[in-house]
Amino acid sequence: MSNIIILSSSVRVGRASNRVAMYFKKYIEENKLATAAIIDLNEYQFPVFNERLKFQTNPTAQTLEFAEKIKSADGILIVTPEYNGGYPAALKNVVDLLYDEWHRKPTAIATVSNGGFGGTQVITSLQFSLWKMKAWTVPAMFPVPKVQDAFDEQGNATDKAGTDKRADAFVKELLWCIEAKSKMNK
Repeated sequence: MSNIIILSSSVRVGRASNRVAMYFKKYIEENKLATAAIIDLNEYQFPVFNERLKFQTNPTAQTLEFAEKIKSADGILIVTPEYNGGYPAALKNVVDLLYDEWHRKPTAIATVSNGGFGGTQVITSLQFSLWKMKAWTVPAMFPVPKVQDAFDEQGNATDKAGTDKRADAFVKELLWCIEAKSKMNK
């Protein structure tokens, strides 16, 4: 069974995007699609890194743990809010921290906003950064408009049937990429 890391990227007070991360963890586990764990950047509270991990002379244990989780995952599902058309600085910080860990890593992106566009403006800039890191961005989108209405604080979708239907196609695309990569590595 594949191991998926769900990267919850907002560290803001009152954030709602973490609701979507919790939803995906439940969805993946309830449907027995893979193992899933959330890496919540809010729990790490990383400083702004001044160098890539591989060039740091004395990285913290927390930084090494984070890097190992990304490296050992079969796939990554990033949940990111859109802030003024871009993605959070906390996410950019950890994307730039790593390099080899992203190489050919199947990575799906779910975008979130409290407005009507669902964070779709952020997808291009995040995909471009990941592409430069040689990550394999999954050709599927999962925009969540009005996230505060679409999910409760425990990560339950208000329209479970409709959300599960969209999640099915999105997660299956990530799983397809994970399977394709595993076949290519044999």
